[in-house]
Amino acid sequence: MIAKIGRGSNLYGALAYNNVKVEQENGKILLTNRIIETPDGKYTVSQLAESFNPYLAANRNTEKHTLHISLNPDPKDEVGDERFVKMAEDYMREMGYGEQPYVVFKHMDINRTHIHIVSVCVDEEGKKITDEFERKKSMNICRELEQKYGLHPAVGNKDQKGEMIFQPVDYKAGNVKSQIASVIRYLPKYYRFRTLGEYNALLSLFNISAETVEGELHGKMQRGLLYFPLNTDGKRLGHSFKASLFGKSSGLPALESYCMQCREALKNSESKVNIKTAIAGAMQSTHNEKDFKNKLTKQGINTVIRRNDTGLMYGITFIDHHSKTVWNGSGLGKEFSSNSFSERWTKNIRPEKEIPIDQKLRVLDDVEHFSLEKQHYIFDNGQISDQSEEVLINALGGLLSFTNGEDRYEQDFAYRMKKRKKKRTR
Repeated sequence: MIAKIGRGSNLYGALAYNNVKVEQENGKILLTNRIIETPDGKYTVSQLAESFNPYLAANRNTEKHTLHISLNPDPKDEVGDERFVKMAEDYMREMGYGEQPYVVFKHMDINRTHIHIVSVCVDEEGKKITDEFERKKSMNICRELEQKYGLHPAVGNKDQKGEMIFQPVDYKAGNVKSQIASVIRYLPKYYRFRTLGEYNALLSLFNISAETVEGELHGKMQRGLLYFPLNTDGKRLGHSFKASLFGKSSGLPALESYCMQCREALKNSESKVNIKTAIAGAMQSTHNEKDFKNKLTKQGINTVIRRNDTGLMYGITFIDHHSKTVWNGSGLGKEFSSNSFSERWTKNIRPEKEIPIDQKLRVLDDVEHFSLEKQHYIFDNGQISDQSEEVLINALGGLLSFTNGEDRYEQDFAYRMKKRKKKRTR
C-alpha cells in the first residue's frame, strides 16, 4: 500500500473535490471522526466544513493547515469497506491525527479503489501537530498495515522501482482529459525524442496523438498543439484537447525546445549504437514484419510503423524502453528507413550485403544475452513468453497513480486549483 500526504490551505476545496465523487456516485463517505452528524447521514461540503471551523479559527500561524491523504492498496487487493475503515483509523491514530476531525472518502471511479482522508493538522488550541519524519513514519505504518490486513507489499513489488508506469488511454473509461494528462505531463521527464514525429510515435503506445495547428490570431500567426485520444487501431476518437489545458510543458514551444536538447544530447549517444546493433540483428534473423517486431519486443524495443490509407508504409520509429530513447528509422541510417523495410518485407528483397553489426557490442539475443533477470522492469509481468505487440503495450500499462501514490484525477484537480490561484493573483 502506498500513502500520499498532501498539504494545503484550501480545506473547502479538498472537501469539495471528494464530495463531488459522492454526488456523482463515484465515491462515498465511509467514516467521519469528530464530525457533526446530520439527521439523514448525508453531508454537504458546508456541513462537513463546519466541524473544522473551530480548529481553523484557533490556528496560530500554520499556513498549510489542511491534510489531504490518500491510501492506495495494490490493485490486486480486494479491500472491503469495513477493512478500509479500520485501516484509516489505524493510519490516522499512528500518524498522530486520531483525535482530529477527519472524513474518509472511498473513490470508485477507477479500477484501483482507494480512500482519501481530509483533516487538519492543527489541534483545538491552534498548535500544529508535529510532522517530523512524516514520510518515513508513514512508510513504516503502511508496512505494518500491509502485514496486519494481509495486503500486497509495495516494497519489492516488480512494478515499484521508483519510476513512473504509464497507462494507455481507455476512451470508454471516461475522464479522457485526465487520462491524457497523466501521460503527457510526465512522459518527457522519462523519455528523450528529437522530433515531434518521434514524440507522436511514443504517444501512440498510450493511445494518444498530437497534431500541430496554425492560425491567425489578432493579426499574428500562431502555432499550437492539439491532443487526440486514439483507439487500439490508431483511429481518433472524440474531440481534441488544446495543449494549454495541460500546462506549458505539454505545449509546442516547450516540446520543440526539449527536442533540440535531446538532439544535442543524443548526437554521439551509446544508446544509438546499441539500438542500431539490435535492429540489425533482428533484420538478419527475421524475414517478415511480425517476427521482426517480436524479436525487438523481447529486447524491450517497440516498433511503430506508419502507413497511409492504402496501406503503404511511409515511416518507422523505434522506442527503446531501456535507454528511454526514441529513434526514427531514417535518422539511424538509410538501411533502417521505411523504404528499406518495405522492400525486405513486401518484395522479399534482401540487401546485397548484410548490415554490419558493431563487433564491440553483442546483439541483445533473446536467449543468451537477454535473460529475464536483465529485462526492463515493465516486462516483469509473467507474460513475456507471448511476443505480440499487444502484450508489450499491456506491459506498459499500470496506474501512474499507483507508483507515486497520486490519483490522476486529483492531479487534474490540483492543477486546476493552481491555475485558479494564479489568475487571482494577477
